[in-house]
Amino acid sequence: MVLSFSALPALFTGLLVVSSSHVNAQPAITIYNQNFAVVRDTISLDLKTGVTVVEFADATRHLEPSSVILRDPAGKVALTVLEQNYRNDPVTDGLLLLHHEGNTIDFQTMTAKGEKKVVSGKVIRSGYKLQGEASQPVIEVDGKLQFSLPGQPLFPALSGDSTLKPTLNWKIQASAPGRLEAELAYITGGMTWAADYNIVSPEEGDLLDLVGWVTMKNQSGKAFNEAKIKLMAGDVSKIQPMEGAMMFAQDFDHREGMAINAPAVTEKSFDEYHLYTLERPTTLRDQETKQVEFVRAAGVKSQRVYIYDGLKVDWIQWRGHRMQYIRNNQDFGTESDTKVAVMREFKNTNENNLGMPLPKGRLRFYRQDGDQRLEFTGENLINHTPKDETIRVFTGNAFDLVGERRRTDWKIDTSKNTIDESFEIKLRNHKKEAVEIRIVEHLYRWFTWEITANSDPFLKTAAQKMEFRVQLKPDEERVATYTVHYSW
Repeated sequence: MVLSFSALPALFTGLLVVSSSHVNAQPAITIYNQNFAVVRDTISLDLKTGVTVVEFADATRHLEPSSVILRDPAGKVALTVLEQNYRNDPVTDGLLLLHHEGNTIDFQTMTAKGEKKVVSGKVIRSGYKLQGEASQPVIEVDGKLQFSLPGQPLFPALSGDSTLKPTLNWKIQASAPGRLEAELAYITGGMTWAADYNIVSPEEGDLLDLVGWVTMKNQSGKAFNEAKIKLMAGDVSKIQPMEGAMMFAQDFDHREGMAINAPAVTEKSFDEYHLYTLERPTTLRDQETKQVEFVRAAGVKSQRVYIYDGLKVDWIQWRGHRMQYIRNNQDFGTESDTKVAVMREFKNTNENNLGMPLPKGRLRFYRQDGDQRLEFTGENLINHTPKDETIRVFTGNAFDLVGERRRTDWKIDTSKNTIDESFEIKLRNHKKEAVEIRIVEHLYRWFTWEITANSDPFLKTAAQKMEFRVQLKPDEERVATYTVHYSW
């Protein structure tokens, strides 16, 4: 018997000892934003007295076999699974070519007149690799080698243990015969979701319109038709191998408050996380990326914050055990950065037309130009943000604001274990309007410090950080100075 790859599905009809098929129940998926999901499906079981062999050929390609749960959701039948097997080597033309390396098989091709012709060729190299990049096949035809297939391969009949799809196989023991609709649940890789936020502001002013999208990606090797989908947000502890990371402009309704349409996604607290449920069943095909709107708000009050953090240091290089060296190194921290960062800040509160937990994702900013067109003005990532918290996002560096930082004095007294260090920070505003710039200074020399002289009031914002808030008029330059005393 000769087998063309396009005819493979017909061979496996009736091979199951007990065929487990889908009933009319919806599949259900809970997708986590860590590249895995929990799949729940329903299969019909017709158990015999003794041992029944059941085969389920509709699993995903990235199923975790040890996570499989097969149970009677009604709790009336106690299933005793004696053995479970998971096959994830579905036959493909490349895999069959690999198995036939060194053998001669037939290839079907077309003549110049459009007639079918069969030629024989020896498979010297299939070109197929289980892992890694494939190479060109090498086929010997009439004693000559060619680096391509001479036509469509016609394979001999498959053995009975070949599979066309990832397949679960169980040996189930039952003390009495019975039929039931069993629930199958398992964890699978190859599925993830992320939140994407598009924010639009008018040409002038700081009121924002926000639309949040859920972006789901299915690379599991299986399509889910009319599935009920939930999305889990939070940092769930999950041991898994490293896999590839995944991560549009929209017209907005400028009415104040939330949109009045029924939400496509609802949210609730679940354990220590947040669970988002798509209100309508949806089909998620294999290799498909799907987006669903889950939040829309207009008239969100925000403010632009300018920050000058002039200390130019690679903190990763100097962290931990190098603290002693930092404290005594006179040259450390004297390099200056001139950029003034632009931050966008808004409160996630009901009063600010938001007030729902916002899952981590990418925040994109657009501003409307005078011709009513949207211009992209920056993007960044936000972490999981509970309601009533403030979101602050870096969107770029200001063009017309400049900072300059230099050390003006340094004194170390090793006998008293003290350091006195002075700095001068210059700020220049080349804008046509007044601005406030927040100067952030890091007191990095030691944990015990005191400001002994300062030109402007400051706020202690962390154990080793303080902040000046300087007002600048258009085309004005301001200078802030301070001296810090360290002791240990």
